[in-house]
Amino acid sequence: MDGGVGWNPWHGCTKISPGCRYCYVYRQDERYGSAAASSQCRKTANFDLPVKRKRNGSWKIPPGSLVYTCFTSDFLLSDADGWRQECWDMIHRRSDCRFCFFTKRIDRLESCLPPDWGDGYDNVLIGCTVEDQQRAQQRLPVFRALPVKHRAIIAAPLLGELSISEWLDEKIEYVSVGGESGENARWCDFSWILDIRRQCAEKDVAFLFHQTGAHFIKDGRRYFIPRAQQHSQARKAGIDLHADKFAALEDNGEKWVQQVLDCF
Repeated sequence: MDGGVGWNPWHGCTKISPGCRYCYVYRQDERYGSAAASSQCRKTANFDLPVKRKRNGSWKIPPGSLVYTCFTSDFLLSDADGWRQECWDMIHRRSDCRFCFFTKRIDRLESCLPPDWGDGYDNVLIGCTVEDQQRAQQRLPVFRALPVKHRAIIAAPLLGELSISEWLDEKIEYVSVGGESGENARWCDFSWILDIRRQCAEKDVAFLFHQTGAHFIKDGRRYFIPRAQQHSQARKAGIDLHADKFAALEDNGEKWVQQVLDCF
C-alpha cells in the first residue's frame, strides 16, 4: 500500500455526542477564520478528487493509495445525502485504492449504502467511533450487524473506561485509541488505554495507541503534552499489538495518518 492521501468531499458537521464537544473541525475553522459556520455542510473543490487526472493522464491519487475520506465532516451526515452516491461511484471506480472513513453515525449506514454494496466493497474500511461506554453500547451492536468487509473501532477521544470485549472478534481488523487534542481537552487516563489493550489481546485483535491527547494521566500523575508530541509519545509507549496490520501507516503516508488521528 502506498502513502496516505486525504479526500474531503464536503466540509462542516453537526455535533451529536460528547466526543464532539471540542471538535477539531470547529477549532480549525475558528483558527483560520472560516467564512461559513462549522455546522454548515458544503461541498469542497476536491469533491471529485479520486477521479481527477494529471496533465499526463495519470490519476492524481496514485493506484495503491490509502485514502482517508471525509475527515472534516462525517461521511454519513444527513446534510450530504444528495452527494454521497457520487462518492460511492468514485470509490467503486477506484478499486485500485483503499478508502476509509470514521463515523459517529453508524446507525445511518444501512440507509446510506449504494445499491451494489452487497456484503461490502473490498476497498472500503469503516471505523465506528466510540468515546464512552454509552456510545459503545449504542453504536457497536449496530456496527457488528452491518454488512461491512473491513471494519475498525476508533475509541477517540477516549473519555472514560471502555468495555468493548463483547464486540471484538475476527470481524474487527483493529482498535485505535487516543486522547483528546486541543487546549480544552478532557483528561485521558493511561489505565483506560491499557485496559482496552488487554481486551484486544484476549481476543487477538490488533491495537493501536495513536495519541495521548493534550491532558494525560499516567500512574496518577497529570501531564500537559504539546500537540506536536502527542503522537510520538503514544508510539514511545510501545504497546501496539499486531503492528504488521499498520504497515500502511508506517510509510511515506505517515504525516497524513498522524494528522488524521491527531484530530480527535
